[in-house]
Amino acid sequence: MPREFSTLLVERRPDRVQVQLNRPDVRNAIDQAMVDELHLLCGELERGPRILILCGSAGVFASGADIAQLRERRRDDALKGINSELFERIARLPMPVIAAIDGWALGGGAELAYAADFRIASETARLGNPETALGIIPAAGALWRLAELVGEPVAKEIILAGRILTAEEALAVRLVTEVHPAELLLGAAHALADRIAAQDPLATQFAKEVFHVPRARHPRADNEAQAVLFESEEKFARMTAFLERKKR
Repeated sequence: MPREFSTLLVERRPDRVQVQLNRPDVRNAIDQAMVDELHLLCGELERGPRILILCGSAGVFASGADIAQLRERRRDDALKGINSELFERIARLPMPVIAAIDGWALGGGAELAYAADFRIASETARLGNPETALGIIPAAGALWRLAELVGEPVAKEIILAGRILTAEEALAVRLVTEVHPAELLLGAAHALADRIAAQDPLATQFAKEVFHVPRARHPRADNEAQAVLFESEEKFARMTAFLERKKR
């Protein structure tokens, strides 16, 4: 029996799970309960790999970490990496993760989106990391993921100078790959999931894993993954079907 959550609305399908952040009264601020529930979701998706779609509610993706809780955290809490450990786990999920960003994605909310494999946005999306204005740093991934995604100059504008990107600006720097009207955003996320689901799941998992290995592990990691796939039944079935279609 699937578990019920207090901060998330979860829709499960055979090939994907849609997770809606659901704390609309506080603009989907990420509190400890949401962190704990997302960890439980990760465990489910590690045991049974499926595509993950993350979305917000009430026109907000996630406004950041819960400031009331964050204000009370001290040195030992920082060293636990409460959000960074979660976002790293999400990034390492076996199947791709899609962030469908409607409205604000700030601070920890933006860092959650950065951990996804794909980011698509509504026309009203706004992304940024205003942590230094609150006397802290964006320590849950922005300080290294954002430069990888958009390059150092834009990343420093966002992190050091408080720049908030509009949807069109995020598209221009390729932080997001699609922009849609808000009412079409979730459908676009599922259309992207459909394209992913049409691929061989095992090949997709290996491709995601090998994509992220350190440069020093290539090409050995590629060859080892390919060696497994060359023996898979799905490889033979898909290639046979391809060759038979060519004969027609």
